[in-house]
Amino acid sequence: MQKFLFILLCIGQITLAQTTIKDSITSYPVSYATISFGNGNGLFADDEGHFVFTKKLYPDIDSLFISALGFKDLNIATKNLPAQLLMQPQAQQLDAVIIANKIDRKFKEEKLKPSLDDDYYNCWLPTIESEIAVYFPKTTTKDQKLTSVLFPIALESKDWNKRERKNSEKKKFSTLFKVKFYQNNGGLPGKVLTYETIVFRATEKDGDAHVLNIDDFDIYIPENGFFVSLQVLGYTNKAGKLLPNKKYKELVSKNGSVVKIPTNFRPLLPFTDEVENKNTYIKRVFINGNNWVKFEKGNGLQSSLLKRDLYNYGIGITYKTFKGE
Repeated sequence: MQKFLFILLCIGQITLAQTTIKDSITSYPVSYATISFGNGNGLFADDEGHFVFTKKLYPDIDSLFISALGFKDLNIATKNLPAQLLMQPQAQQLDAVIIANKIDRKFKEEKLKPSLDDDYYNCWLPTIESEIAVYFPKTTTKDQKLTSVLFPIALESKDWNKRERKNSEKKKFSTLFKVKFYQNNGGLPGKVLTYETIVFRATEKDGDAHVLNIDDFDIYIPENGFFVSLQVLGYTNKAGKLLPNKKYKELVSKNGSVVKIPTNFRPLLPFTDEVENKNTYIKRVFINGNNWVKFEKGNGLQSSLLKRDLYNYGIGITYKTFKGE
């Protein structure tokens, strides 16, 4: 009976601590907003705009920085945090080059295959505080529209001795990712190409790559190319609902100090040496002031992938190249 009452008390505390982020005009929830604490820590709202923050969990945090595509950033004090937060929509200023009339035109569908690899040691370990972007150039002066993106994933086997076999049993996982498309701003990811919130859930059933259909988003490739990025939001339950996930594990060192270690999430992201150019960029809280940096030697990056000359995350894409009028 005491255990039952304790569980009810915990549920009540979580319910009271829950905050919902909404659009100030439509009152619709703002899905998957980023809640940053200013110290490199933070969390994400779920698809209904809910997140849980309490002083018990984060006693040293006095303000939150909230951001979401298509909305003005919001700073809010944690003291007397309200049950509802309203975000102001931001005027969408997408480059006219990506806006095209929906005209029935003949086209040729083209595909750039992803680079697949199932070797654990050739993989990037995704963390919530990191974002990976890959650059793709425009291959012609004709209009080109993106239709799908193929994200390579590496599946871990429960039995490492059988991991090279196709029938080996794979570790189960259910992970939510956020995808963004950026304009090319002087060789780095710039403004977004769409303010739509694009997410997908990856599981071990996806195989070696997850295919994301983006045909309905009407994303046209700019003249100077574009970037597609991937960021892990965290694990989900069986229904695909985002679970509370911590960015860091706190470990106590031998001298008694607390060290933050980024939490890794499955699936792993395989890197490759098959791409001729170095087209992969990363953004991490503790590197280059959380600004984009090319993934290559000499940029202050410490990675075993670079030591093995693995510079690129080999994303694949399919697109339509339209014939001239």
